[in-house]
Amino acid sequence: MPSSRHHLTLTAVTYLVLATILWGGNAIVGRWFVGHLSPALLNLFRWMIAAAVLMPFGWKILLPQSPLWQHKKRFFTLSLLGVGCYNAFLYIALETSSPLNVTLIGASMPIWMLLVGSIFYQNRIHLWQMLGAVVSIIGVTVVLSRGDLDGILTLEFVPGDMLMVAATLLWACYSWMLSKPGKSPEKQWRWTEFLLAQIVLGLIWSFLFASLEFSLGRSQIDLSSTLSWPLLIFCGLGPALIAYRCWGAGVAIAGPNIAGFFGNLIPLFTALFAAAILGDMPHLFHAAAFGLIVAGIVISSQLTAPNKNASNDS
Repeated sequence: MPSSRHHLTLTAVTYLVLATILWGGNAIVGRWFVGHLSPALLNLFRWMIAAAVLMPFGWKILLPQSPLWQHKKRFFTLSLLGVGCYNAFLYIALETSSPLNVTLIGASMPIWMLLVGSIFYQNRIHLWQMLGAVVSIIGVTVVLSRGDLDGILTLEFVPGDMLMVAATLLWACYSWMLSKPGKSPEKQWRWTEFLLAQIVLGLIWSFLFASLEFSLGRSQIDLSSTLSWPLLIFCGLGPALIAYRCWGAGVAIAGPNIAGFFGNLIPLFTALFAAAILGDMPHLFHAAAFGLIVAGIVISSQLTAPNKNASNDS
């Protein structure tokens, strides 16, 4: 967890930018796997790889006498939101939505952070935050309407877009849970132990989702392509392991408020990757939506610097 005093150093910027680059690439890779590997299986395999890599470094946290099991309800919930649901929803969303739309909708995170914090954690919403949230909502609306604002009243949502909205809400709940550990001793754990505890319990949820997918006849696995295994390993090592580690290290240095703004780089990197790899060139409405979302974040941040309590609540 971050300390009460934070500084945006070059090291912090490096950590946070690397995490967003990897998460931007995750949307592209997830889109590539459509038709090769069904979403729940992709999510399961991704975390199995991450768990296998972390196990030699954090296995002690899984021992029967570990304090993990005294707080198993908390970690089962964390793993459900962060490992099980969020990534599965993201991969399912990519079956009908584009990587750029998915990451732009994900950039609406500050809206959901404000709402979850206000409703469940008594975090007071201030005027600048409300104004920033409104601007961000307008940006998300531009994405969902595909730039056709005249037809907003008769808007029909693509299923993937709506699923990504749900995923983003769940990630907001996950983030608030991380910032409020309560009596859990996780602050004293090594990062390998803390992440492994979530991943191992998350594998239970991921297996259940994969089983449901199979029972519905929606499972699909075709790893015959020469790109399948390298990309699968990338999902397990990059977005699921290195990015989580970099994000945690960056937040520890810069603080959660400043680090949160870096999350909005993900749509930018996704757009660049899409243009270079998939030929899915961004449209003008994507640029307008991205600008509105970033403007909303900047407006909301006007409260961050002078308000010390805001930093402690994050």
